[in-house]
Amino acid sequence: MQIQRLREAVCAANLELVARGLVVYTWGNVSGIDREADVVAIKPSGVDYDELTPDKIVLMRLDGTPVEGGLRPSSDTPTHLELYRAFPCLGGIAHTHSPHATLFAQAGRGLPCFGTTHADHFYGEVPVTRPMTRDEVASAYEANTGKVIAEAFTNLDPQEMPAVLVWGHGPFTWGADAAAAVKNSVVLEQVCRMALGALQLNPDLEPLPDYLLDRHFQRKHGPGAYYGQPESKYSISK
Repeated sequence: MQIQRLREAVCAANLELVARGLVVYTWGNVSGIDREADVVAIKPSGVDYDELTPDKIVLMRLDGTPVEGGLRPSSDTPTHLELYRAFPCLGGIAHTHSPHATLFAQAGRGLPCFGTTHADHFYGEVPVTRPMTRDEVASAYEANTGKVIAEAFTNLDPQEMPAVLVWGHGPFTWGADAAAAVKNSVVLEQVCRMALGALQLNPDLEPLPDYLLDRHFQRKHGPGAYYGQPESKYSISK
């Protein structure tokens, strides 16, 4: 991907967070990566969304070395870089403090799959990370956030589960590119909202049985997927 196109795509994805009502003030960020060029593009720290333009998007190498841009990158940049290194399939990452997903994160509980809307997008319970230790917070806090997320995926496929809830903090989502990462943020917020309402109506609600979860996820993402048109092949953006 050409660097200017990457900048434009990442800028547009950040603005989509605003359009979808997922951020307040500057509470969120989106990044994208061109792995062939070894360039990561991310929102600058503290810049208002109504002032964000492609030329303000900050560029760096995967090791964090600056490439271009005079602005300071998002304070969450080390988390993004850690996730790109841990999960080579990722092409874009989004972080928000959207209210319903953040409620689950602050409560320290994962998001069970209570319905087929969830099952269409996330293969099972969206995990919540363990609490970070005092030492992890005191030293390289943002990078350690990424490491704790990666730890939570020891037995999970990030392509089947493109979302996580960071304990006490908020959600991170990802996808094949920046736009896909934002789409997964939108879906995560919606299914969290649905789950909270369902739990209010039925506090004893149980997750979907595996056979129904499998059917809904696999019909959209599995090898025999039949949702959509034939050219829509499975990727973490779908």
